[in-house]
Amino acid sequence: MDKKQIVDTLNKLVEGQYMGIHAYENFIENLDSSSSLLSHFIEIRKDLEHHAELLSKRVQVLDETPKSSEGIIGKIELFISQLFDSSTSEQDILKHAIKGQNLYGIKMTEELVSNKLDEESLCLVHEILQKQREHVDYLKYELHSRTSSQ
Repeated sequence: MDKKQIVDTLNKLVEGQYMGIHAYENFIENLDSSSSLLSHFIEIRKDLEHHAELLSKRVQVLDETPKSSEGIIGKIELFISQLFDSSTSEQDILKHAIKGQNLYGIKMTEELVSNKLDEESLCLVHEILQKQREHVDYLKYELHSRTSSQ
């Protein structure tokens, strides 16, 4: 397994975690302070921060320098999403969070790591993916409970 490929892949995952962190910061800002979702969204953001830290430590173990932000593409995507995302209902926030976790958090990660990581790095990524799937399950449950109560 090529060390450079492993490090590049891990660093792309670090950038993705930072994109998620900033997306959740945006969601948190748009939630009403009395929302029951607020504490859960803060916990998800903390999990993403922890995942970024774990991935960064793995890059350091490989004697390389981890990324420290979402990168220029991530910054542009975040800026554009903030420009066009004027909906702030809890259902809309949940839908955006589910889409982000599913598409960017899980599916892109699975595609990105395919045959590009050593066993130890892959185990770490699988643990992170499992936590992200738990987040999606929670978000879907919350969306369903809000949709069915109307």
